[in-house]
Amino acid sequence: MKTKYDVRTVARQFQIYGEFRSAEPYGSGHINDTYCVVFDQAGTCVRYIFQRINHLVFKNPVALMENIARVTLHLGVQSAGAGDASRRSLTLVCARDGRPFHQDADGSHWRVYLFIEQARTYDAVESPAQAFEAAKAFGLFQKMLANLPAPRLHDTIPDFHHTPKRFLALEKAVAADAFNRAVLAKPEIEFALRHQSITSILLEANLPERVTHNDTKFNNVMLDDETGRGICVIDLDTVMPGLALYDFGDMVRTTTSPVKEDERDLSKVTMQFPMFEGLVRGYLSSAGGFLTKDEKRLLAFSGKLITFEIGLRFLTDFLAGDTYFKVHRDGHNLDRCRTQFKLVESIASHEDAMNELVASVVSSAEPVAELVEELR
Repeated sequence: MKTKYDVRTVARQFQIYGEFRSAEPYGSGHINDTYCVVFDQAGTCVRYIFQRINHLVFKNPVALMENIARVTLHLGVQSAGAGDASRRSLTLVCARDGRPFHQDADGSHWRVYLFIEQARTYDAVESPAQAFEAAKAFGLFQKMLANLPAPRLHDTIPDFHHTPKRFLALEKAVAADAFNRAVLAKPEIEFALRHQSITSILLEANLPERVTHNDTKFNNVMLDDETGRGICVIDLDTVMPGLALYDFGDMVRTTTSPVKEDERDLSKVTMQFPMFEGLVRGYLSSAGGFLTKDEKRLLAFSGKLITFEIGLRFLTDFLAGDTYFKVHRDGHNLDRCRTQFKLVESIASHEDAMNELVASVVSSAEPVAELVEELR
């Protein structure tokens, strides 16, 4: 199959030995170009993940790769000695010049990871047990990076989860209306305006800065094929300083709704409480020991805020001409926005019960193993 880029030539620049066999597009990400590349190494087919970093989104690929190199090395050291240690964190393959990336003749930056076998991602959660495992993996990811040595990581996208600035960007896009699309999104713009008051709540809560993933979609954690356990957190482009609740909030956004984020039938969009319970129990089982009282108190709210924020981003991109997220049909980003805003409404309708659950789990002394069996 012909690929968009000359992956075979790129592959020669990395410390990979054997005969290049094939390269196929891989995954469902919106931002980077990803390929599964197969090499014949002494008669055995070995797979790698190649990614071309989208420099239009990530303006400083070198700083981004410095972050990823530091984080993956630290996670590898933290996992050393554990069973399946090589599958518990991403492993970078260096370029032949020793750097963790290669810049090709066109100026594109490429990176390569070892392929993690016998595990996969899911675009949609299938059970509360899966929600538990994903949240536990993301919580452990935060916990393992809590002692990452200085210096502070680079901000790969400054103010990535700064919701008030995201709202300001929407206001500017509405005012400019560069593609005459505001009329098509009038209800969504009005919804956004009605909810402006929630945008600064997390930033004003005086929460501690942590090393966070910042893009904790359910399909950014790999689940082991045999055990179903959360095995590895992937897609580290946005790993940088942030609030722990950014991560938990995005878990709620991407895991509690039974449909994909671009579902057109909004009657199908709803916050599934059993999935939320799985997330809370899984996340607190690994992260509960280092979270502050205020971080725990705002867990449920974070889901509503981050869902609203991502809706703002989809709406802004729609109004600005679809320059950030990849789109596959007319109005794709507007469809995505609508699902987010519908989910905000559903979360708000369950918010009291969500807060009660969090308080119950925080005060509970139930063994984690028993919680997992209940969810299964």
